[in-house]
Amino acid sequence: MRKIWLVIKREYLVRVRTKGFIIGTIALPLLAVGLFVIPVIVAKRQTTQTQKIAILDETGTLAPAITQKLNQKAIRGQPAFRVERTLTPPAPSDAADLRKELHAEINDGRLDGYLLLPKDIRDGKSAEFYSKNPAGNLMDLGTLRRAVSDAVVVWRLKEHGIQVDKLSDLIKGVEVSFIKVTREGEVEEKGQTFMVAISLAMVLYISLIVYGVMTMRSVLEEKTTRVVEVLVSSLQPYQLLMGKILGVAAVGFTQYLIWTICGGLLAGYGSAMAAALSPGASVPRINVPPSMLVYLVIFYLTGYFLYASLYAAAGSMVSSDEEAQQVQMPMTLLIVVSFMLFTVIMRNPNSTTAVVLSLIPFFAPILMILRIALQTPPFWQIALSIALTIATTLGIVKISARIYRVGILMYGKRPSLVELWRWLRYT
Repeated sequence: MRKIWLVIKREYLVRVRTKGFIIGTIALPLLAVGLFVIPVIVAKRQTTQTQKIAILDETGTLAPAITQKLNQKAIRGQPAFRVERTLTPPAPSDAADLRKELHAEINDGRLDGYLLLPKDIRDGKSAEFYSKNPAGNLMDLGTLRRAVSDAVVVWRLKEHGIQVDKLSDLIKGVEVSFIKVTREGEVEEKGQTFMVAISLAMVLYISLIVYGVMTMRSVLEEKTTRVVEVLVSSLQPYQLLMGKILGVAAVGFTQYLIWTICGGLLAGYGSAMAAALSPGASVPRINVPPSMLVYLVIFYLTGYFLYASLYAAAGSMVSSDEEAQQVQMPMTLLIVVSFMLFTVIMRNPNSTTAVVLSLIPFFAPILMILRIALQTPPFWQIALSIALTIATTLGIVKISARIYRVGILMYGKRPSLVELWRWLRYT
């Protein structure tokens, strides 16, 4: 056990001291902070610029209602549009001259744009907004579009003898809240369950690939530099294999522990900023029970040992990076297939297909976590999945150790399936 511990210590210290580990561990939280915090700060400091517009109203009736609607719509205390003046052409032929005049004012900077309301807009003809940069603020254009639509609808209703004071109150929709029922109670669902499930599954998906490949490259590096020949003279290949797997696992735990702490701090900061920007706004409550974290650790360990053993065996079989990229494909494809099966689990976590897939040891570490996060299955299914995965992992570790003890000292061409079978039969 002491020799295994020395290998674990060496693998751990070598990796956590590298610039790649330090930069990668620090860069991800900083990137997350940048993605979430900087837009909030910019949005908070950004001043709203009111666009000065004119309305060319060929109908002669809609401009006052649209002006009133635009004045009511304010962003951070400032109206998105301010109607400088309203123009009504005395005759259709005068509209062209007025449009030329408005175009000149836009080019001179006296106006930001003007809204043209055609005479037959009630019959479905589109209104037109002329500006140097009409796509500069899509939110403002949406405000303008709603104001015109509401005014036209009110106009049509009045022509049919229906008086409407506030159309928005009349056609206001009804919100439908989704409530998730659990054994602990009821929680309003605003997408937080989906986000937690996907996040946890993606953590396992990325971890199995990244740290599995890291284990393989560690084996390959020592094999190509002939360091392994010195190591096996003082300890057994099985001890070296287990030390490498546990050492890389410790590196992964360290990195995720740092990211978890940073994520908790970032979540707390985000809640505080949301409360400051929108007082009284409800923030989706993300509830991750302790049992979920326990299952996450269990499936991370079993899945990591399963795939790290396979990657280590693959690394011992080859003698170059080019060969390593080829032999790692079967393991990587198994993990990718787990990712591709996400939709099957999310559509119905308790379907027969979902249950069977989550019990397959090579898929269980990712798919069972996804099921637990979405809708916790019966305990016997979780226990059976863990038992099958552990049993398969022990078998894979045993097989990988036999390949590893022979492969680390073999150089030259990649072994065939017949040669691998011989390696497994060596005593």
